[in-house]
Amino acid sequence: MAQRDHWRKSSYSGGGDGNACVEVAPRRTRVAIRDSKTPAGAILTVPAGAFSTFVDALKNGPYSTVTDFARLRG
Repeated sequence: MAQRDHWRKSSYSGGGDGNACVEVAPRRTRVAIRDSKTPAGAILTVPAGAFSTFVDALKNGPYSTVTDFARLRG
């Protein structure tokens, strides 16, 4: 039997109903990521360590938002 994901949104999700963000769900060895506007859509999974590194880089680097990070990546 498959275990259900427990999705959560960032506290920076935006106003209103908070649907202007991504949601994450931790799994055993990976982190699942989906668009909060289309929760039944595609889910991206990445290794938990890689996700932690990504989040740490956003928190501690010169770029404070995912938008800034996306601009850096091109």
